[in-house]
Amino acid sequence: MHCASLGEFEQVRPVLIKIREVHPTATFVVSFFSPSGYEIIKSKQDFPNVFYLPMDSRIHAKKWMDIVKPDLVLWVKYEYWHFYLREIRKRNIPLLMISSVYRSNQVFFKWYGSFYRNILSCFTHFFVQNEDSKEQLQKIISPEKITVSGDTRCDRVINIVEGFTEVTGIKEFCGESKVIVMGSTWEEDEAEWTHFVRQHPEMRFIIAPHEIDSENLAHVQKGFPDSVLYSEWTKRIINNRPPTTDITIQTADISHRTSDIQRNCLIIDNIGTLSRLYHYAIITYVGGGFGDDGLHNILEAAVYGKPVIFGPEYEKNFEAEEMIECKGAISINHALELEKILNELLNNEEELLMRSNAAKNYVYKNAGASDKIISFLKETNLL
Repeated sequence: MHCASLGEFEQVRPVLIKIREVHPTATFVVSFFSPSGYEIIKSKQDFPNVFYLPMDSRIHAKKWMDIVKPDLVLWVKYEYWHFYLREIRKRNIPLLMISSVYRSNQVFFKWYGSFYRNILSCFTHFFVQNEDSKEQLQKIISPEKITVSGDTRCDRVINIVEGFTEVTGIKEFCGESKVIVMGSTWEEDEAEWTHFVRQHPEMRFIIAPHEIDSENLAHVQKGFPDSVLYSEWTKRIINNRPPTTDITIQTADISHRTSDIQRNCLIIDNIGTLSRLYHYAIITYVGGGFGDDGLHNILEAAVYGKPVIFGPEYEKNFEAEEMIECKGAISINHALELEKILNELLNNEEELLMRSNAAKNYVYKNAGASDKIISFLKETNLL
């Protein structure tokens, strides 16, 4: 199985688990392009054969296939590696595309896209996320090779909720306060929140930036001065210091009273906990909607039954459009609009409950993609 990064791996993990249940003696080889996927999955050792896929070339593709000798290849969502896909087709190895999305503005459907259309012809079968994708794809691919399966991410986030484990130190940080979790944020996202966070010291805010290098973490801390890094906070918990959100600073003169500085904002400086952090929120925010990188995974938040807020750039995310339509999500254009919506939700329990239920129902309604893929594998004897 090849996937670009960690998000794509998590998307297809339920399929791998189900294949392992059906074929417990099968050997799995997982390849990545991005270090964020490779390093985390390699360290977890759930799947022992984890590698970077050597860069795309005719020689690399031939050598890789000679070594791995796959019986079945799964490709996740995108990343069309020309020489690898051609080598797989040349060897008549079943090749499935999992959870892909197709839109009319993609190069496959342009008059100059013959090279890319030829790449798509390498696939044995496509499992697409929605009907619109099928309508586009069947313009150039036989409809018999296309199945609308839904998004395997729905299965994955449901698995996470059903196997939920607490995140160390989060309960202690939140206390009895209302909590908002902001996940996968970029600088443009964080800028929309600075005023509201400063105006609400009684609430607790958890920010999980998309980039966690020291330079960006310092920048986030500067924007939210009443904040503490998660690594620092958990040290206090581990060292059995009082688990309050007041960090006490002793004055030089011990006879003077101590002064308390409220820390109402927790900045997550690790990777891998975000999908569980949404559990603690009453309202969630997902980043990427104010920049060119695109909106991040909103299903991770919605599955807990929490309304999701994000920026205006979500046209590549059909689930964002559908969740807005069913009232489980809200798109905002600027900080004033964000604060207006937050105040409405925080002061109207009926509205908050309605949107929370809508978000959760959307995810569960769209579950089952993994079972459809496994059924296909059984019916076609591809394993």
